[in-house]
Amino acid sequence: MNREDLDRALLIAHRDEDLAELVRLYTYAADAAEEVADIDRACFYLTHAFVFALESGAPEAEPLNARLANRGRATRLTF
Repeated sequence: MNREDLDRALLIAHRDEDLAELVRLYTYAADAAEEVADIDRACFYLTHAFVFALESGAPEAEPLNARLANRGRATRLTF
């Protein structure tokens, strides 16, 4: 997915308040940023994915929190 498609998909997911899709898309964006070693950008997207996962009670919250904690960007939480 290119950047323009990702941005469009994120806007639609936000408009529709589709929390599961927001978790998926922000995680996808974080993974893409990590692939090019852009850790700050990856953590920005991971934080968004984590917040939406928490908000929706999604099981992805735990591994997202672990990824952020491993990067020193969050405290490891117990789920």
